[in-house]
Amino acid sequence: MRGFTMSHHDVLVLIPARMASTRLPGKPLADIAGEPLIVHVLRRAEAARVGAVVVATDSGAIATAVEKAGGRAVLTGSDHKSGSDRIHEALGIVDPERRARIVINLQGDLPTIPASGIRAVLSALDEAAVDIGTLAAEISDESAKNDPNVVKVVGSPVAPGRLRALYFTRARAPAGEGPLFHHVGIYAYRREALDRFVSLPESYLEQRERLEQLRALEAGMRIDAVLVDSPPVEVNTAEELAAARVLMDGR
Repeated sequence: MRGFTMSHHDVLVLIPARMASTRLPGKPLADIAGEPLIVHVLRRAEAARVGAVVVATDSGAIATAVEKAGGRAVLTGSDHKSGSDRIHEALGIVDPERRARIVINLQGDLPTIPASGIRAVLSALDEAAVDIGTLAAEISDESAKNDPNVVKVVGSPVAPGRLRALYFTRARAPAGEGPLFHHVGIYAYRREALDRFVSLPESYLEQRERLEQLRALEAGMRIDAVLVDSPPVEVNTAEELAAARVLMDGR
């Protein structure tokens, strides 16, 4: 695919998607309200109107579904360990002239993420010291606080509605009185930060927690989390897919 002219302050939204999901194989093509899950995520990203949107995938079937829906897709290698590695390869394909200064990595399993949330993640980069922006929402469900599948961000308030991330964990943290925050799987990278991130080896805590964002923190990179009202639906299991279908089309 040829590079294309960036817009909206040189922002590019990349959505990594692969068929070989461990817990829910083939989930990008799972039907929700008559369209594949990946198309719902594509529509949300397009509605945000922050820049061009491209799905990065190792699957011809996913690429075909995206293009049938009027979107852009690019084929990447099948051996990437993370979505960040996949979008970095896609970035070099779709923007070899390096026009994009900010790259949003939007997880392909968030079919209800609001356009406002995609726009909000960019605001973390208003501060020059921030390398990576992300989102978080206060956890209101007590069971979620102890659920290892609900990733928590531990951070220090640095501005109204924004935390400087100090740690990410699957455990209940921090201890003591006060809110806990659910990390939402979207990142806004400065391009140089993404280049650096993917060049780093997997870190000790990343391997222990199975959370790649810890690699950035261990390398001294700064991640700020913008607070939103509630986390979007995330589809990783058959049960979560069923819940998304009920929410989105009443099935």
